[in-house]
Amino acid sequence: MTDATASLAATPDRARRIAADRGAMEAFFEALFRPANWGARAAYSLGLQGRLRTSTLTLDTHAAPSRAPLRIAFAADFHAGGMTDDRLIQGACRALSDMRPDVLLLGGDFVSVRAHDVERVAPLLAAIPAPLGKFGVLGNHDLRADASAITAALEHAGVRLVVNRCVSLPEPFPHVSICGLDDSTRGAPRADLALDDARGTRIVLMHSPETLEEIGDRHFDLALCGHTHGGQVALPWGTPVVMPGSPLNRRYSQGRHDVGAERPRTLLVSRGIGCSGLPVRLFAAPEVHLCLIT
Repeated sequence: MTDATASLAATPDRARRIAADRGAMEAFFEALFRPANWGARAAYSLGLQGRLRTSTLTLDTHAAPSRAPLRIAFAADFHAGGMTDDRLIQGACRALSDMRPDVLLLGGDFVSVRAHDVERVAPLLAAIPAPLGKFGVLGNHDLRADASAITAALEHAGVRLVVNRCVSLPEPFPHVSICGLDDSTRGAPRADLALDDARGTRIVLMHSPETLEEIGDRHFDLALCGHTHGGQVALPWGTPVVMPGSPLNRRYSQGRHDVGAERPRTLLVSRGIGCSGLPVRLFAAPEVHLCLIT
């Protein structure tokens, strides 16, 4: 093994150690701010958790015609717990419901540190009408907290987890496949299982932009993810102050991007809803999304 190969082989272990250190720090601040959620409540009341925004993306896939566009509501990074005020989560779920989605897609990090905080989110998700289904993946915070408990709560709320697999939507959109990938930081994403047998229009659901590395040159029409929070603390023009992790997370910190090679591929990176590390957002407003697929 060459020195370069050894260095590359050690990279995942180093990434896990860094993630563990960050997790310990987040747990400390979570405990500090958690009593009565005083930090999040104060920040929200002062406008320091941002004002929720909604965005609409329209994508023409030239697929089989249907009577109307497929309406997908998408949200990520609820981060229920001591860092995010419940009023922000409730407002986000109301906004998702108001979108009248056919399908609800959820990009992970339902909790910040403690798995039982998923109960602050799950009943709200259960109340959102989505006649063609609700689908989700887990984020690094969910996997660190307790994936089994969070999965059980989400499934009870009617959210079907699609991890390293694809599902086809029912009529009138059987040509649309939802392709879910595991988290890159703490999971084991398998693009071959999620994409290679997918049919028609491919909608990829993943937690972070860095999962593009696993997808490689495989085709998709639209990929949806979060994780970055848009930096959570950014400069007034939107540039993140700090964006740790993969270079892809820094390159695609928020918004819509064309990542096409031979065929067009669209990536939408959400700033998400909640807060992590500290209960504040500056110039990185929380957001939820409506995607119209024609």
